[in-house]
Amino acid sequence: MTIEDTAPDAPEVSTCRLDLTRAEQTELRALAEQLVRTPPGLLDDPRWLTRARHLTCHLPRRLSEAIRSFRHDPDDGGALLVSGLPIDPEALPETPRLPESVDRTASPHSAASVLIGLHLGELVSYRQEKGGALVQNVVPVPGLERSQSNAGSAPLEFHVENVFHPCRPDYVGLTCLRPDHEQNAGTLVSSIRHVLPHMSETDQKVLHQARFVTSPPPSFRTGAPTPAHPVLVGSWDDPDVRLDFNATKALDDEARQVLERMRAVVAETALSVRLNTGEMVIVDNRLLMHGRAPFVPRYDGRDRWLQRIFVHLDNRRTREHRAGNGAVID
Repeated sequence: MTIEDTAPDAPEVSTCRLDLTRAEQTELRALAEQLVRTPPGLLDDPRWLTRARHLTCHLPRRLSEAIRSFRHDPDDGGALLVSGLPIDPEALPETPRLPESVDRTASPHSAASVLIGLHLGELVSYRQEKGGALVQNVVPVPGLERSQSNAGSAPLEFHVENVFHPCRPDYVGLTCLRPDHEQNAGTLVSSIRHVLPHMSETDQKVLHQARFVTSPPPSFRTGAPTPAHPVLVGSWDDPDVRLDFNATKALDDEARQVLERMRAVVAETALSVRLNTGEMVIVDNRLLMHGRAPFVPRYDGRDRWLQRIFVHLDNRRTREHRAGNGAVID
């Protein structure tokens, strides 16, 4: 896994990273394989998830400590990088090519992602996105190359995941099963904690005001634009960010100009995280905007393949939107 500046003057970033030792990898694989054997072996089954939740108590100690520390505060970088997940590249099937691709059958790599996600918080998904599957494939799809979605291969605009949704995730986890052929498709990240020092106080005041609206992303089947909302939410000195440069629109000229100035700063402060097989990045979806560098898919069965999970910290705040106290948000 490499982390590179996307601009020559990008700041030094504090990023949490954990490289599992060989012993820790063996320990995590054994735990994941135990979970795979748990009936009925289906990622979205409540009984299987209950067992997964219990097994998170047995994660390797350093991994558990890193997750707990990241949950408390992700540092300025806003991401946790973990290498050594149990993925055998030779055992992988061909990269899926269909729209709305998901994974519903447990495997060692998907089980490991679920274990890490459930130790961080609670896994959630959205009924209107990929059928509510908890583990979703991020793969290039023929004909959708220019789509501003997880199925595209063109540059993906910086965004917070599901900005339009009142129950957007607190964290997004991306596990690399297979990088792109040229290994150019880095996940671009930019922390609001690095952006704001480059924004004037006047501009920040505008961003704290409800002068913006956001439309749903292409991956959602339904949804309406939001009511007017601010881009910066919460405390003045350490706010959360609520922004999708492709889907968020300013409601007046001043706000539009501020948004364009912010776009330039986000690009200047961004990093590229290039994941290899068996590596997972968890981004704090409240602090970190992420995007994707372009790549050229070959559709030969060995294209870039990531798997995505969403995590909430507080499962009670979405209870009214989850039938039967399940994981899917309606």
